[in-house]
Amino acid sequence: MLTTAIIGMVTLFGVNAQEYKVITSVESIVSSGLGRSRIINAQEDKDYKEYTSVQTDEDNTRNKSKRGDIRVKNFEETKLLNFFNLGGIRFQNIAANDAVITSMINDMISQGWELTFVTSAVESSAGKGDDNGIFITRYIFKR
Repeated sequence: MLTTAIIGMVTLFGVNAQEYKVITSVESIVSSGLGRSRIINAQEDKDYKEYTSVQTDEDNTRNKSKRGDIRVKNFEETKLLNFFNLGGIRFQNIAANDAVITSMINDMISQGWELTFVTSAVESSAGKGDDNGIFITRYIFKR
């Protein structure tokens, strides 16, 4: 009787596997507007196990995965504007990027995805005369 009740509850509430999707925006913080800014959305799946090796005391063989095999050839690329132009920081470009990113998020939600995590970082060496850098944001969706 208890087993039947447990099976019934599992069936009633369902055990759904969750699917995750990562979409990345890269926004240039290169001065003079020379950088490239994009939203990148992979259109193919990769199995990380195909590119993973396990190192042990007995077997420390180098991972021989080929970079060309790991690369994704099918991806969606959405153009964004750079944070800077020749005049300096361009707030209109930031607002435009926000509008495009909002549109992407709303489209994902309309397809049944839920935005669950957002993480971002800035990369720049910040050394003397540094004029390179990116602002990267990863949007993690699940359904």
